Amino acid sequence: MLHFERSEFDQRIAAARRLMRRDGLDALLIFAQESHYYLTGFDTKGYVFFQCAVLTVDDSPVTLLTRRPDLEQARRTSIIDDIRLWYDAPGIDPTAELQVILDEKGLKGCKIGVELRSFGLTGDNHERLRQRFDDYATMIDASHLVRELRLVKSDAEIAYVREAAELADQSLEAMVEASGPGVFEGKIAAAGISPILEGGGDMPPSGPVLGSGDRALLVRSATGYRTLDDVDQLTIEHAGSYRHYCACLMRTITIGRASDQHLEMFAATRDAIAAMTDAARVGNTIGQIDDAHRATYDAAGFEKTRMSACGYSLGATYSPSWMDVPPMLHSGNPTPIVPGMILFLHAILIDAPRNLAMSAGYTILTRADGQAPEVLSRLPLDALITR
Repeated sequence: MLHFERSEFDQRIAAARRLMRRDGLDALLIFAQESHYYLTGFDTKGYVFFQCAVLTVDDSPVTLLTRRPDLEQARRTSIIDDIRLWYDAPGIDPTAELQVILDEKGLKGCKIGVELRSFGLTGDNHERLRQRFDDYATMIDASHLVRELRLVKSDAEIAYVREAAELADQSLEAMVEASGPGVFEGKIAAAGISPILEGGGDMPPSGPVLGSGDRALLVRSATGYRTLDDVDQLTIEHAGSYRHYCACLMRTITIGRASDQHLEMFAATRDAIAAMTDAARVGNTIGQIDDAHRATYDAAGFEKTRMSACGYSLGATYSPSWMDVPPMLHSGNPTPIVPGMILFLHAILIDAPRNLAMSAGYTILTRADGQAPEVLSRLPLDALITR
């Protein structure tokens, strides 16, 4: 069930060990499911429980500590051979089993990195970790380490992102076709998921963000679908997902007719995302993309209705989010743009006093030699598809 060649996993682990040597780490405790998948192929939702892989700076094999239900999952989806189990019981503390592994690897008194910024390490489990290992070894936050590698995609990863982008296009087409006056939002959302699953993709890790009327101003999904009015606005933000790699799109669609205010907001939004795309070139920083976003909207008089950031990195992610951050695209972010990044650019206006929304967004691939990035969507930007 591996979705990459074994040689690619070997290269990724070797690269992680180089960064561990750079940072003076003897071992890395891996809690982020995205890191498990990237380094070993291990593919599971079991990260909602205590689950940790131990990667040492030497060439010893990766050891995984997980629950019994994930034993076959690890055997059949990953390159991991050394799989240890902890079993549910009253008062169980899986860090005791983790200490056995660290003792075997001679890591007492060493410098160990921990992936703290992860949905796979809850606050209570981190407290258990801290209590057991504070006097055992020097534990430091190493959340950045594998993420640093994951920011730039390999050719094999980019191929999966392209598949996800095509599924996202098909999904948006289906949702636009299903929308119109008197249509229930749930029917629109349902229309969007079929092309993704029928096309061999995965259920996206979150969303879709889909809402009309007042709900068109929301940029997070919320329960309570409604029926569209004869004249309405509909905001759609969603991801196509393929082998867990995500590509996102965003549009605000007018229903019935487009108001003059929507037309004005769309013109500024179209200009903003064009400026952002032009700024996403090698040699610039991530922050300069948002600088272009702010400058364009502010010059058009929308300073008070725009967002304070304009996108984020994408990759292979798990619930609860398709956002693969950091980095966020916000002014002042010094992260350099290099070839092979997958970024979601979004330009959003939320005019709460007038109850108006406008947005546009797409996924890009950064390219070498100062070229403008490649937009990974074949659909026209025109958000005002009036249904």
